[in-house]
Amino acid sequence: MTRIAVVTGTRAEYGLLRPVMRAIAQRRELQLGVIATGMHLLKKFGLTVRQIETDRWPILARVRMQKGDDDPLDQARGLSRGVAGIAEALQAWDDHVVLVLGDRIEALAGALAGTATGRIVAHIHGGDVAPGDFDDPQRHAITKLAHVHFAATKTAARRITRMGEEPWRVHVVGAPGLDDLVELAMCLRAASRRAPDSRSSITLPASTGSSTRTQDAAASLGPVGSSLAEAGTSSPFARQSRGAPPRGLKPRGSPGSADSFALVIQHAYGRSRVVERRVAAMVLDAVAAGGLRRVVVYPNSDRGHTGVIDAIEAHAQRSPAGSVEVHRSMPRDAFLRALIGARLVIGNSSCGIIEAASAGTPSVNVGDRQRGREKAGRCVIDADESPVAIRRAIAAALRLRPRPGRTTVYGDGRAGTRIAEILASLTSDEALRQKRMSY
Repeated sequence: MTRIAVVTGTRAEYGLLRPVMRAIAQRRELQLGVIATGMHLLKKFGLTVRQIETDRWPILARVRMQKGDDDPLDQARGLSRGVAGIAEALQAWDDHVVLVLGDRIEALAGALAGTATGRIVAHIHGGDVAPGDFDDPQRHAITKLAHVHFAATKTAARRITRMGEEPWRVHVVGAPGLDDLVELAMCLRAASRRAPDSRSSITLPASTGSSTRTQDAAASLGPVGSSLAEAGTSSPFARQSRGAPPRGLKPRGSPGSADSFALVIQHAYGRSRVVERRVAAMVLDAVAAGGLRRVVVYPNSDRGHTGVIDAIEAHAQRSPAGSVEVHRSMPRDAFLRALIGARLVIGNSSCGIIEAASAGTPSVNVGDRQRGREKAGRCVIDADESPVAIRRAIAAALRLRPRPGRTTVYGDGRAGTRIAEILASLTSDEALRQKRMSY
């Protein structure tokens, strides 16, 4: 049996990992354990390790990294604590594979710890481009440490091989962030077929109110399912709805109506607290000027995050009652319902690029944090960090006709299954362990 240690450090990345973890748990050849670290252990960000506990995953260790300070030294010291703590957990459990996702320092710590202790390192979402603060350098560093690469798109896979990684190590699996979204979409579609004339509401967190969408969010098919060494072929996969459908949908609503809201996710970009506060306030004010309620989720813990939080709290305090709902964290299921129910999503989160298109939700991408990331559809509108540009982008997004279920470069919502299948097929031989430059 192959033991897989999944390292997770944030609520968002955990949401992406959940379908992968479920697929791993369903395979008899694999045994799953979780190392919780980073933001999961900080009360400031909602102590989201509780979500992992609620989902009843076996937690191997809780490794404290950051202390929550908005300070570069806190990140550096946290990285060193993370490498040491994760390495100790790996040694204690005697696992075989370390699985990490993305570009944050928690993933980098996991990859470094896995390398130092002689584990196989598997990396999801390598080859992406999105500069963030230090996102690209950290992501590419993880790529060079990893033995197995699960790329979300063909373009990302090509970038990985251009870094000298052997093509047989690189697998195009799609973005796991679509897995639960597609499953929810299938439930909605099934409910619509059973009762085409009925309307019910997607259940959001209690504080965010009702949904505002009538359209179904359908599944997406993309060019996924092969290793880069193969011809890049893909095939349609049969899909079956699992679980009960949501209680339904209400009309999307027009700007100014009680049911119309924007999902706001603005992260820090490594700049000063003052700059991050100014930009976040600019985004929130522009959404308010568009006549939309604001469902706002706290930023991640990157440098400058306190400025974003200050702007969120100040905006909420001065806004009319009921017009703003603030969440330190939001469970993945509730988040997806909010994404589907929103009139638009705005900010600089990758979900506005990857998941929004499959949900059919127009997205306003503010600033350069996601610059270079592949767009999943025409529903993404870029805006500079200026009040005029953001307001114009919001107006343009509100004119868009939502087109849920469009085929995107990020796949068909079966990334988790593919990743688990590949992990189950790994043999810990010398060829896998000994990395070589391909040129």
